[in-house]
Amino acid sequence: MTLFVAHSRKETMTKAPATLRRPPNSVAWLGYGGLIPFLFLTPLSLIDQQHGMVWSDALYSYGAIIVSFIGALHWGFAIAMPQLSDKQRSALYIWSVIPALMAWPALMVSPILAGPLLVIAFITHYVQDHRLSGLVALPGWYLPLRFRLTSVACICLIAGIYPSIKDFMATT
Repeated sequence: MTLFVAHSRKETMTKAPATLRRPPNSVAWLGYGGLIPFLFLTPLSLIDQQHGMVWSDALYSYGAIIVSFIGALHWGFAIAMPQLSDKQRSALYIWSVIPALMAWPALMVSPILAGPLLVIAFITHYVQDHRLSGLVALPGWYLPLRFRLTSVACICLIAGIYPSIKDFMATT
């Protein structure tokens, strides 16, 4: 199924059928493949006593990158959806940079703070996706996929806090 149809020099987005509940294979592979670092780094941060904090830092760095990436989706929606009003389009452009601004401080603080900050960013962005779905027709698979990906990422980010808590408790 093609989401974009060329009309002379202008591209417009066609409405994707709301009944399409399964993402295209490439989207599924890329989306679920994007969970591999979360699923790899979280157990390493919990199991490897000697390098747990290194793995935890890598986990939060990757989480910050992904939060920034999903924020950029709204920039793309703003560009690709001609049915949006100028006000709606501006709101999407503004929102698209907020997740990166939320993620950036997570790179500079301890995992005890980085984890919750990134989880809040992921959940807030999912809420924004849900709001967007009330304005425009998104593919039927988009929100369920985003929910699954966000849930796994958040669980991993929360679990990754444990080595920092353990180190904090050992020093107090």
